[in-house]
Amino acid sequence: MNRDNRPLRIALLTHSTNPRGGVVHCLELADALVALGHRVTLHAPAAPGTRLFRSTAAQLCLIPETLAGGDLRERVERRIATFAEWFAQPGHADFDVFHAHDGIGANALYELQARGVLPGYVRTVHHLEDSYGDARLDFLERRSIAGAARLLCVSPSWAARLAERCGRAAEVVGNGVNLRRFGPAAGARDRQLRQRLGLGAGPVFLAVGGIEARKNTVATLRAFARLRATLGNARLVVAGGASLLDHGACRRDFDAVLAREGLAAAALPDDGGPLPQEAPVILAGVLADADMAPLYRLADALVFPSRVEGFGLAIVEAMACGTPVVVSQIAPFTDFLADGDCLWADPDDPDSIANAMCRALMPGTRERIVARGFQVAARHDWPTCARAHLPAYRAVADLPLAVSQPDQEFNHA
Repeated sequence: MNRDNRPLRIALLTHSTNPRGGVVHCLELADALVALGHRVTLHAPAAPGTRLFRSTAAQLCLIPETLAGGDLRERVERRIATFAEWFAQPGHADFDVFHAHDGIGANALYELQARGVLPGYVRTVHHLEDSYGDARLDFLERRSIAGAARLLCVSPSWAARLAERCGRAAEVVGNGVNLRRFGPAAGARDRQLRQRLGLGAGPVFLAVGGIEARKNTVATLRAFARLRATLGNARLVVAGGASLLDHGACRRDFDAVLAREGLAAAALPDDGGPLPQEAPVILAGVLADADMAPLYRLADALVFPSRVEGFGLAIVEAMACGTPVVVSQIAPFTDFLADGDCLWADPDDPDSIANAMCRALMPGTRERIVARGFQVAARHDWPTCARAHLPAYRAVADLPLAVSQPDQEFNHA
């Protein structure tokens, strides 16, 4: 068989079993690679009893871990050690390609590469933090990037920033949306979710990603408060939020705005029950995967004025469901969205965000944005994304196995 056509044994590493953007990307990539004929095993750390948030066509390996408290550095280093110890065991490293989607998995692969367990690894950099506020964590992030045999990014803007900040070239592989899962056709689950959320006849605005500074959730809330002054029956639903990072400061700012604006918030119970009381702001938390497409369809607009994103998967998911999107007019969104595809907003200006939210409700404007959104979603498919990974995979699969000599900069903590 031609070496360029041979099926590959691929180990994909992700840092969580929760539905974060990078985890969703890794899961969809795994399924698309399997459909192309490759043997893929998706690896994620998991506490006892934890499950991946949805099924996969790939083999699934949940690596046992115990996260018993500690600060962020301690938890990250434990997860790195968990991955490294797993693949160091006999038979656990029998793959042609190792591909990490974050610094946790990539640092474990860096250590295994240094021991001669594997010849090299692929790392996807979805986005870069300016700093984690901890010198050790910043060091680990730099090391995982510097040690990768091949680097990938999901947007041209981040590839350019990676070259500027780290001196490394990265190939752009893009992103996708699963049109079998996300589409405009409503069903019984839509009605059930509407009832559970207690949504009435007023407009519904959706924020996805939880309450986080980089998601700009506080500015979204301020914009909603301005809009609600004229649309008294409007509702804001905040969904998601599972994260290893501490977002307590942002939550305190969010609660302060709620109090200042006189807005009540109600949290959706974890047991699947309905909203305990009616409130203009609904904190939905992490919903079942099957509820995400209905949630997009129930919203009159997705409000996504993020300050930092690798790509913004929620944008194309909402578009595929026929939901207009309010988006920050910054990179990487400007990489793949043109004027008329979305409703642009200045992420630093709640009034700008509120105006875009209002325009999403206007007949004519709304229909045009929805039609353009379907076109954007159709351009982003997972098979194309998966095929874009193969040149890097084949290059790394052909590397000789030898104990590496990492740069001195990365031989110490």
